[in-house]
Amino acid sequence: MSLSSHQGGDRMFNNADSFAQAFDQAWQLHSRRHPQQGLSASDKLAMVLAELAEHPFHQDQPELAEQVAQFRLRLLGL
Repeated sequence: MSLSSHQGGDRMFNNADSFAQAFDQAWQLHSRRHPQQGLSASDKLAMVLAELAEHPFHQDQPELAEQVAQFRLRLLGL
């Protein structure tokens, strides 16, 4: 799965907002494609973050990108 599929053709920016949007899309896409996969939330998080490894924000600040992802999960109740 390419990163461009998460962005819907939108440009990616090296900031938390752009990463949060890409993360939300990737999480939802993963949930639709693998609804009964049975992964723990932490395993699913690791998979989705790996899918977003090419995002500029994730490349420059991987620890902060993970914090943004965890915040999005709490915020959206996922």
